[in-house]
Amino acid sequence: MIARDEYLNRLIAFKDKPVVKVITGIRRCGKSTLLMLYADWLKTQGIPSNRIININLESARYDNVRDYHLLYQTIGEMVKAEGKHYILLDEIQNVEGFERAVESLNIDHDVDIYMTGSNAYMLSSELATLLSGRYVEIPMLPLSFSEYLSAWPDEEPDRLFARYMKYGGFPFLANINDESVINSYLDGIYNTVVLKDIIKRNAVRDITMLENVLKMVLSSIGSVLSPASIAKALRTEGRQVSNETVENYLDMFCKAFILNKAVRYDIKGKAYLKTLNKYYVADLGLRNNVLGYRQIEATHALENIVYLELIRRGYKVDIGKLNDTEIDFIARKQNTIEYYQVSYSVNNSAETLQREIRPFDSLDDHYSRYLITMDRDFVTDIDGIRKVNAVDWLLEKSPIT
Repeated sequence: MIARDEYLNRLIAFKDKPVVKVITGIRRCGKSTLLMLYADWLKTQGIPSNRIININLESARYDNVRDYHLLYQTIGEMVKAEGKHYILLDEIQNVEGFERAVESLNIDHDVDIYMTGSNAYMLSSELATLLSGRYVEIPMLPLSFSEYLSAWPDEEPDRLFARYMKYGGFPFLANINDESVINSYLDGIYNTVVLKDIIKRNAVRDITMLENVLKMVLSSIGSVLSPASIAKALRTEGRQVSNETVENYLDMFCKAFILNKAVRYDIKGKAYLKTLNKYYVADLGLRNNVLGYRQIEATHALENIVYLELIRRGYKVDIGKLNDTEIDFIARKQNTIEYYQVSYSVNNSAETLQREIRPFDSLDDHYSRYLITMDRDFVTDIDGIRKVNAVDWLLEKSPIT
């Protein structure tokens, strides 16, 4: 079992705090394992097993628990011993009206509640209303490269990184070499997320169009897109679809945590732009499998990995528009801003280097600027811009905050 210390430490920090802890993320990213790790940690702190209630709502054991009345009753019958009980609820979105059970448990019992979900719809509507200000979301992603490397302690990081870029970071696949197993597993994730978490939940009728939209976005990682541009491209291929339908599909993909939308921000105008955003996939292995491992532009693949790592490190990440240029990422955390450009290599020509660093020239502040590449050379500073190898940067210690 691969340690997920950064996420575990976040749960520990919220232990016994009067908020419901909600762990969200794409299926198979490690949410269930995180609950198991937390339960084990609770036991090391002297919490007896009978005060740790762990319910996986995808288990056949709880097939009949599909509404909040039964969930409340089931847990209520388990809360018998004196002292605080720790309630761990896995895939809570399977219970209709679960937020009412959670609210009632908090009122009627001395409990500390943790739950996971694979769809962002669970954070809307009644949950936000009933638990306003009394829940905290902990977004979870597949393995970071640092976590992935821990499964291969004797492997050379640069060599392993190519494998990570191809097959992604789902924990189950971390140390599996059989390509047929890897592809079957990734097929299973895709089919479960698309067929179960999107089509069924949203009653999608045109499944082929839904998949076409997803494949178009996955083939355009790192490129600016809009519902209108996607719909237009599909119509040129003879597929009739409206802008509104594409927009709805994109929202579904984001709420199922397959895609992450990065919004463009006008740095000089200090305003978010309404069109031409970028989308990054939660795991490159999933993307590569869906598209049959067709060649992805190396810089955009690296850009996807850098984006996810910044999110892991607790940054809010936007795309920067500056005059007629673009900065790949503006990363904000508390009162800190950092700027990032990503390129697979800038050593092939002086023109490439100048193209990548030119957007920094128009900045009129003194926040840190980074150029992330796969190059390994002695140049680490270019006019105040820190040039850093991507693998080295990914292995820097930067805890989630």
